[in-house]
Amino acid sequence: MNFQSIKNMYFSPTGGTKKVTTLLSQCFSLPMDEIDFSSPSFLNQAPDKLSFSPETLCIIGVPSFGGRVPAIALQNLSTLKGEQAPVILVVSYGNRDFEDTLLELRNQLTAQGFHCIAGISAVTQHSIMNQYGNGRPDSSDEQMLQAFMEQLKSSLASISTPKELPFVDVPGNFPYRQYGVIPMYPQTSLACNGCGLCSKQCPVQAIPKESPNKTDTSRCISCMRCISICPNHARACDPLMLTAVSEKLKPVCSTRKENQFFFSNI
Repeated sequence: MNFQSIKNMYFSPTGGTKKVTTLLSQCFSLPMDEIDFSSPSFLNQAPDKLSFSPETLCIIGVPSFGGRVPAIALQNLSTLKGEQAPVILVVSYGNRDFEDTLLELRNQLTAQGFHCIAGISAVTQHSIMNQYGNGRPDSSDEQMLQAFMEQLKSSLASISTPKELPFVDVPGNFPYRQYGVIPMYPQTSLACNGCGLCSKQCPVQAIPKESPNKTDTSRCISCMRCISICPNHARACDPLMLTAVSEKLKPVCSTRKENQFFFSNI
């Protein structure tokens, strides 16, 4: 199977998911385009840029928010048209668990006409409690993810069309677990100079343009993009709450989790 191009698509507020999908995309010697559907400008793209044919290999990644696909990610993904384009599903998570995220992502993309041929769960640094999954994906992760792609490439080389590959089975439960995020809302310090970068890049527009030192907690999804991109390090979560939540997650986040590959050989 010869593809014409690869589409590297991700919802990646703090960069972890993008790092994984980019690594996977680079395993294929194909022209690559990137689509960041965590960017507010995503919906401004022309419709023809969001439609994909069987000659395009798509890699679509999302982080797991409490075991689910972030609601805004699902909303943005709903604008894509698969037209039987093959897709590698990617879910990143902060060394806790990804629960129903892969299943939800597969079901959503299948309903939009994609042919889901493989799934990957990849450990990245936790976006809120950075000590969990710190530095991941590391060199060991990278080697494992590359090995996953070599296995897939071997199967793809023996077929003429992605339709010959069965739909991938992935773990998860339906009905899905209740959606929810850790209610950690970034606060702004006096170091804020009002540059407005956080407001421009917030996936859910929870930071007012006229008052970038504030956060609309009714809209905030605790994705931590504003913290990760602030040039003055003027945004942070409440340290006492951060410590309390970190201790609560310690039993399930301290043991190293491994990446997983889901693929059905023909």
